[in-house]
Amino acid sequence: MPDYPNILYVHSHDTGRWVEPYGYPVQTPNIQKLAEEGVMFRKAFCAAPTCSGSRACLLTGQYAHSNGMVGLAHRGFPLNDYRQHIVHALRKLGYWSGLIGEQHISKKPEVIGYDEVIKIDTNHVDDVAPVAVELLTKRLRQPFFLSVGFFETHREFFQPSSPKKANYILPPPNLPDTPEIRGDMAAYHASAHSLDVGIERVLDALDASGIADNTLVICTTDHGLAFPGAKATLFDRGLGVMLILRGPGGFTGGKASDALVSHIDLFPTICDLVGVERPEYLQGESLLPLVNGEAKEVREAIFAEKTYHVAYEPERCVRTHRWKYIRRFGDREKLVLANVDDGPTKDLLLASGWGERRIPEEQLYDLVFNPNETRNMADDPAAADVLEEMRERLDTWMRETRDPLLDGPVPAPPGAELNTPDQLSPNDPTTFVS
Repeated sequence: MPDYPNILYVHSHDTGRWVEPYGYPVQTPNIQKLAEEGVMFRKAFCAAPTCSGSRACLLTGQYAHSNGMVGLAHRGFPLNDYRQHIVHALRKLGYWSGLIGEQHISKKPEVIGYDEVIKIDTNHVDDVAPVAVELLTKRLRQPFFLSVGFFETHREFFQPSSPKKANYILPPPNLPDTPEIRGDMAAYHASAHSLDVGIERVLDALDASGIADNTLVICTTDHGLAFPGAKATLFDRGLGVMLILRGPGGFTGGKASDALVSHIDLFPTICDLVGVERPEYLQGESLLPLVNGEAKEVREAIFAEKTYHVAYEPERCVRTHRWKYIRRFGDREKLVLANVDDGPTKDLLLASGWGERRIPEEQLYDLVFNPNETRNMADDPAAADVLEEMRERLDTWMRETRDPLLDGPVPAPPGAELNTPDQLSPNDPTTFVS
């Protein structure tokens, strides 16, 4: 049998790019060390900024409306075909696969297709890391695909070691600098530090096992921070993710790439790395040409979508290096507040009238002059040609990928659990689709 590389997929909840190697003052020295040893993608994006959709896109190499995960798995949304999960393609080469901790693409993890699903009490670092360490220490059957999923940095955040920590925190740039938001962000920092400790334990065990040189480590998260204007939005702060790869195939040397990269590009990258034919359903691009110097870019644009989070809120976007275009579908003009995680930051914004703001059907942002996506240029005559070009890019993508949203509202599957768009919180009473 060829000497196929092992694959260690380490992932977190709601971390975005708010870790040390991306320039943020968050104590994550082990993620920093991994970046210094591997390749960091500075412009990596998820394909769906929701917990299940993003992971489904990465693990099937398809957009959410193509693989079927247009909502949340724990609320009743499934993949169209779990046989399209990457573990099935790898099994044909003799790979063993294991799942520890968070997975978020099925109510019942057994249906996904892993050879072994390790049951633990919680998906927090303190429960996940020891099991992963034990498995790696026992020298797993090789080659393997091991998924290690941490619940951190999902809300509820850990509390900082001292309340004074909040005095020295700067909130995300789209939010006001207030004591409440600084305290909220200080709690995120505490959760991120816990995540970093978990990653340290897992990577130390991999190094001690003696197989690190033949193991591709994929370290990423599902989407942006669980703060208003990030998670479950199509802004960069919702789509942007940390993505660090270390291992064979050129993923070494502490390099950083500024190429546009999507989560759906990881499946074809693994196919090319192990030398297997790509399944015909893949929609991404291999990253190997970026790391071996054959290309500076593998795509001109990234595309992303949201249909459901806890409530229906359909929108699509296309992003190039220069421009971002977001289109909302349907008649609703206000925020769907249930799709925003509860917390002190949300409370403060709501008290200031945030819930009454209207959202335009189309949004166009010049990311060179307006990287925080605050000045919508969709109605600016000077940007009319760009607007038309970006509209056409999005329309072409939706047609080519057979997006069901082109035919009208996308129904939830029978049995799905939903909030209504008018509810305030994801914790409000839900209804089940009949």
